[in-house]
Order: sequence, then structure tokens, then C-alpha cells
Amino acid sequence: MNEIKLLCSKLVLGIALLLLLTPSYGQTLPFDGSANDLEIGVVEHLDEFIPTDIYLIDEDSLEVVLTDLIDKPTVLNFVYYRCPGICSPLMEGLAEVMDKSDLVAGVDYQVLTISFDPSETIDLGIRKKSNYLNLVSKKDEIAKGWHFFVSDSASIARGTNAVGFKYKRQGNDFLHAASVVVVSPEGKITRYLNGLYFLPFEFKMAIIEAGKGQSGPTINKILQFCYSYDPEGQTYVLNVTKVSGTLILFIALILFLFLIFKPKKK
Repeated sequence: MNEIKLLCSKLVLGIALLLLLTPSYGQTLPFDGSANDLEIGVVEHLDEFIPTDIYLIDEDSLEVVLTDLIDKPTVLNFVYYRCPGICSPLMEGLAEVMDKSDLVAGVDYQVLTISFDPSETIDLGIRKKSNYLNLVSKKDEIAKGWHFFVSDSASIARGTNAVGFKYKRQGNDFLHAASVVVVSPEGKITRYLNGLYFLPFEFKMAIIEAGKGQSGPTINKILQFCYSYDPEGQTYVLNVTKVSGTLILFIALILFLFLIFKPKKK
């Protein structure tokens, strides 16, 4: 009898763990690196290199090659400047973490913000840069290490495809996720930082590891489980069903184990 009870408990435990570890489908998973057919989100291309034929227009209205600019750990930030949704809080988050970091922008690392809307001009990018610089205390330092660009449709397609940034036009706007890509001085993709805000420690470690050419998995994978991207609202929302379901299953598992293994009354 005891052996049957033990076998049943192991079976239930195995099923519970399987349910806990199995991903929930039907949700938008913007950070799922294995979802190669993902329409909107990010497919991680760790250890791949940035192509050498991506052309940009810089703040002086000059044409430059992206890989020629990457001579230090670099954060690539794909947005569009007219974005009414998550682009602004994403760049505010970048400005905040750059301001808090003890690394020196323009010396230890740089941030390259690239518009993926080919209709935008660099004048709009310059105005956006000025707005975000007004949010920081280390204005002069960050201005030297944070550069804004626009580009043509062909180069934008090559750049976004290279880093796995998936977006979709909807009318005059775009549906997209919030993420930045960290690249080594040799142009190798080493880390993705997802979401609207960044921990200074995580940001610093990503920069240091990129300087060494070391790639690593995304640290905040838990956010992928707890939050889903809402394309219509262009924001991240708490997945109440998934989180509450997991908690209920966990509590039920604890209760079941307690009933199985509680001491018997003599």
C-alpha cells in the first residue's frame, strides 16, 4: 500500500512539474529566441555578427556604415521617432540607466539609436536626442556617447533582420516590442536587454561582457513568463491568467505533498 501511495505521489509531482515548465501557447512571446516565425517581437541571434552593408545617415547628415561605428561595446536601439507608444519610455529608460551607470558613455560604450521608419529624417532624430538629454544630469558625457540615425528601407531590413527585431506596420505606425541589443567591438551580438527599464548592474555587466566578446542569455527571462506584449496598446501587460494559474498549481502541489507525507496519528 505504501509503495502504491509513493508511486502515485511521484506521478502527480511529475505531472505538476511538467505543467509548470511547459510554455503557454496562444500568447505573444516577444522574447522567445526560438520563435523564428515570430511576427512581432525579438528573435535572439546571439554570437552572430552585424552585416557590413548597413548604411545610416548620422546627425551631420552624412552617410556612414554601421560596422565602421562599432569600435567599442555598443548598444543598438531600434525605434521610430514618431512612436506614440513604447519608444519614448524605452529611450527614457536608456537615458536613466546611462545617467546612473559608473561607465563613461562614449569611452566605455556607446548607444546607437536607429529609426526603422525610412520616411523619418535626421532632423526629427536630433530633436528627440535633445529631449532625452534634458532628462539626464551627465548631459555632455551622454551626448558624446549616444548617437541617433535614420536609414533607407534596404539597410533597415538588413539591420533589423540581423538582430532579430520583428515589427509590423499598422497604418502610419508600427507594432513592435521593446528591446536593445548589445554588440561587441568586433560587431558580435552578445546580449539582449528587454523591456522598458534596465537595472544598472545588468546594463554594466552586459557592457563589460560585450567588451570581452562574451555572449550570454537574457537575464530577465522571468519577465517573458509574467508579461505579454499587447500589440494594440503597444505595452507590456501582466499575464494574470498564467501567473495566477501557476500559483494555484503550486499551492495545490504543496497541499497534496502535505497530505501525503504528514505524520500519521497513532
